[in-house]
Amino acid sequence: MTAPNTLGIDFGTSNSAAGIAVAGRPWLVEMEPGEQTLPTAVFFEDGSRTMRIGHSATRALIGGDEGRFMRALKSLLGTPLLHEERRLGGERISFGTLIARFLAEMKRRAETATHMQFTHALSGRPVRFHSKDEARNIQAEKDLRACYLEAGFQDVLFMYEPEAALRAAAPAPGCGLIVDIGGGTSDFTAFEQDKNGTTRILASHGVRLGGTDFDRQLSIHHVMPLLGRGSQIRNTFGGGTLPAPNWLFNDLATWQMIPFLYRPESRRAAKDLAVNAVEPDKLARLVSVLEDELGHELAFAVERGKIQANTAGGAAAIDLKLLQRGLSVPLPAAEMNQTLAEQTEAIGDCAAETLAQAGLKAGSVDRIVLVGGSSLLAAVQAQMRSICPNARVETGNAMTAVAGGLALAAGTAFT
Repeated sequence: MTAPNTLGIDFGTSNSAAGIAVAGRPWLVEMEPGEQTLPTAVFFEDGSRTMRIGHSATRALIGGDEGRFMRALKSLLGTPLLHEERRLGGERISFGTLIARFLAEMKRRAETATHMQFTHALSGRPVRFHSKDEARNIQAEKDLRACYLEAGFQDVLFMYEPEAALRAAAPAPGCGLIVDIGGGTSDFTAFEQDKNGTTRILASHGVRLGGTDFDRQLSIHHVMPLLGRGSQIRNTFGGGTLPAPNWLFNDLATWQMIPFLYRPESRRAAKDLAVNAVEPDKLARLVSVLEDELGHELAFAVERGKIQANTAGGAAAIDLKLLQRGLSVPLPAAEMNQTLAEQTEAIGDCAAETLAQAGLKAGSVDRIVLVGGSSLLAAVQAQMRSICPNARVETGNAMTAVAGGLALAAGTAFT
């Protein structure tokens, strides 16, 4: 029986990629000119049904085009929000259909690049879509399967993302740990290899925590106070004051929740707070962000500040000129690491639990293979080194390892 043409797809919270094996090596599709990875972002122009994706969507947002931008849609899998409909480009569609259309465009671009028709897909998936809710975890895979079928694939199989990354890693004898910190989840696979490169997977584990959660934490603690988080609001039904409700600021700091804040009721709530605020200038900024739909630009500013703090150290800052000329928040590396300490410790705990499930002592781990953009954060690497002090840390294939492993495995996935 001839194996069907199968595309390996790494559909990520922040970035996506796809590929096939060519002569025993992974070949990743250029989803955009010169780019093997594609931002998992969509943009609908006002008055048009055209959906722009990837860097094109981001450029539309930054360029001030009229329309609706969305990112981190993968985080909605397994939740009721996935099936909510929104009017976009003159039609009402669900977020699940948005994911399906994104996957369909990846399929189309891969078929154009390879002159092949892909009827099947091998998709990566986190070990845990949802950390503590098994029903949602199961539902998330069902939702993702439905998206692939709606995108035009006849069938799809799933592979844990860190196990896919392991397939793309150079073999070396000994025990190792794949550490895959994606945009929405952190996943781990403990393994051992012999001198011939034969691999045995010992355990896989994961937690719903990733790079977008880092962004959220930094935004809540360093940016949202400038928009009124923690400010006092005068009680209109009596004396005294109450703190501004956190939900507006928490949602504004959360990539996937930002579009929901542009509804009339959210804007009215912000205006009511501003009218009764003890610090009206701060709440006025919140009103402006919602009225002008600047939530994603604000999130990008936080993300850029995070990257700068990880590379530039003490000189880093979150540039907030979109709120006010010359406004910025210093973000030295030490302060960022302190803000993210709870998250990085949770990642460390999950890594340690993976080793425990595998029956491995931390000191016996020879290598740690870092995968995903957020795995390159110095605080994450320090956490991994503290857990496995004898391990060498590998970062050379961090951005494409999952897609590369899926590409290698795709050809035999349905045989």
